[in-house]
Amino acid sequence: MDQLALLFVLLLGAVVSVPVGDRLGLPAPVLMTLLGIVLAVLDFVPNVEIPPELILPLLLPPLLYAAVRRTSWRQFAANVRPIFLLAVALVFVTTVCVAAVAHAIVPGLPTAAAVALGALVAPPDPVAATAVAGQLGLPRRLVSILEGEGLFNDVTAIVLYHVAIAAAVSGTFSPWQAGLDLVLSAVVALAVGVVLGWGANKLLDVLGDTTLQIGLTLLVPYASYVLAEEFHGSGVLAVLTTALFLAEYATDPDDVLTRLAGHTFWDIIDTLVTGVAFGLIGLELHIAIRTASGRWQEMLGWAGVIVAVVVVVRLLWLLPATWLTQRLHARQDHLEDIPTNWRETVVMWWAGMRGVASVALALAVPLETDEGTAFPDRNEIIFIAFGVIMATLVLQGLTLPWLVKRLGVRADTDREKEFEKELAVRAAKAAKRRLREIEAEEDLSDELSEQMLRRAFDIGLRISPDVAEDERLEGHEHRVRRLKRVRRIQGEMLSAARHEVVAARSEPGADPEIVDRVLRHLDVRSLR
Repeated sequence: MDQLALLFVLLLGAVVSVPVGDRLGLPAPVLMTLLGIVLAVLDFVPNVEIPPELILPLLLPPLLYAAVRRTSWRQFAANVRPIFLLAVALVFVTTVCVAAVAHAIVPGLPTAAAVALGALVAPPDPVAATAVAGQLGLPRRLVSILEGEGLFNDVTAIVLYHVAIAAAVSGTFSPWQAGLDLVLSAVVALAVGVVLGWGANKLLDVLGDTTLQIGLTLLVPYASYVLAEEFHGSGVLAVLTTALFLAEYATDPDDVLTRLAGHTFWDIIDTLVTGVAFGLIGLELHIAIRTASGRWQEMLGWAGVIVAVVVVVRLLWLLPATWLTQRLHARQDHLEDIPTNWRETVVMWWAGMRGVASVALALAVPLETDEGTAFPDRNEIIFIAFGVIMATLVLQGLTLPWLVKRLGVRADTDREKEFEKELAVRAAKAAKRRLREIEAEEDLSDELSEQMLRRAFDIGLRISPDVAEDERLEGHEHRVRRLKRVRRIQGEMLSAARHEVVAARSEPGADPEIVDRVLRHLDVRSLR
């Protein structure tokens, strides 16, 4: 098997792991990691030859962009306090605790190298958090916090990592310089993200064509990451800023086709890239095995201690941080997404899995210092890092569904339905307001006006059947049955139309482009 065949195996695994994970009740990323581990121990499977410095630029931009599409700037702004406590403060605390323990237990490990180890194992993986949490039916407030933590903690961890590596390589360290680097990295990233987001938004309007617009959205995350890194900024923060800008300002409510096609496209990208990323984590296990070189007992002991530090620190931080956030939340009027009880806090604790970023940073540890000597304890750092990644990702990932079920942590479906109902009512009322405006401008017959009024009501009814209760319209149950019947008949009519158009594609002289264009119109009409 060569490298290309291995890539196709990972892509196939990414697709198959989704339904298999659903049937087994296990997260697909964890299954892909297990597949990678199995492939790593097979003799006929080649070692992965991807330069470490390319792992983050290749995998993170599309994964971050896909994750941001599911959220909004308003949501981040509303939850800035819990996200800051997890994505910034907890990363700092974890880095310090891991560095202190590693420096104490690993003989001869310099402080700078220990801090680098702490920084690369500190951030829970954004992809693992969103992929795993999203499949477990957790309350939306927990998913929002996990997404926010996962998306922003890499910014802090990567800057800390680069500062520590620079200190270890050069032998010098300046706290003031490190703080300045952190601030400048954030400022540059924000500037690049906003400018590129604004430019991409303008370019989307110029392109017009759905295919070109979606193609541009694939290029934008990579451009944002590369440009920010080129100017010594945080590529991760730049991608997040660009994605949030586009999500806020590049949404045209009337561009139905682009929205539907874009949603499908990014779902595919997210599934494939996530699968490959976590498959690579398992495949890279051979590097950790090679670094052990006969010191299994000693190095497994160190890795076990660091795993315990990472897991315990997260729990000890979450308990008081959650309590403090709840106290501050109780004094304020605005709603903030926070855990409401100890069960939700425990689930948040156990969901802190490490992944793609930690692997890339571990493999990117330099071989030598500026003086030409070997980087101190590089093998030990890589082995311990992989120990943390495998323990948190596989162990916690496999047991998280059981823990969620055991604790009974579930989404508040009644609240979600109520909000959906509220949106349905607002949509129907907006349609009615517009109808009244049209009636004032145009001369509509009574029959047409009544028909359009029913259509306005149907807009809300199709979203949430409970709207009929609020409207208190007589005979609404009859109208619901009639609406379902109309949908069924209309669906069968459209199906017949599609079959006829598809059959025309095989007829002599038929232009496939025109056939596909007509079919696309019918498909969009079928979704309305």
